[in-house]
Amino acid sequence: MKLSKQLFFALAISTAITACGVYSFTGASIPADVKTISIANFFNDSNGGPPNMEQTFTEELKDEFQRNTNLELIQNQGDLQFEGAITDYNLRPQSIASSGSNQLNDQSGLMRLTISIRTSFLNLKKEEDNFERVFSFYADYDPEASTLAQIEADLIEEIFAQIIQDIFLASVAQW
Repeated sequence: MKLSKQLFFALAISTAITACGVYSFTGASIPADVKTISIANFFNDSNGGPPNMEQTFTEELKDEFQRNTNLELIQNQGDLQFEGAITDYNLRPQSIASSGSNQLNDQSGLMRLTISIRTSFLNLKKEEDNFERVFSFYADYDPEASTLAQIEADLIEEIFAQIIQDIFLASVAQW
């Protein structure tokens, strides 16, 4: 009797999880009829950043979906479609480090690199999930400890990781 209750409970949970579509532990809930994804090359419209930045972003976005879903990546016309552009690559001082009473010697204590990416998402199976949004994130660094050229790749990697996670959650987890 105890075994049949456990079996019934396991079957009930299994049915509940699969009834609403495909669920993964990454937070993605993808309906069973969604099979493919296409991600167009993002463009760099920011007038800044390293020359391969848009290619790096596009490939990392593809990798995220391939790692965390069972969707087939196709060239065009996927059930889910992404396209967009890097719209802002901005470097600004965040805090001032004073070197005494002479304000002419004040220097930036921290610099902030901010990247913004306009993303269009189309869900051909569920059009109410479609969106066009700007995702933005930043990373700070100390210019006294290192130059932008020394750590730019690491900053971009950190920023892209967060933006890609935000895009993933907004599109297939609807967060």
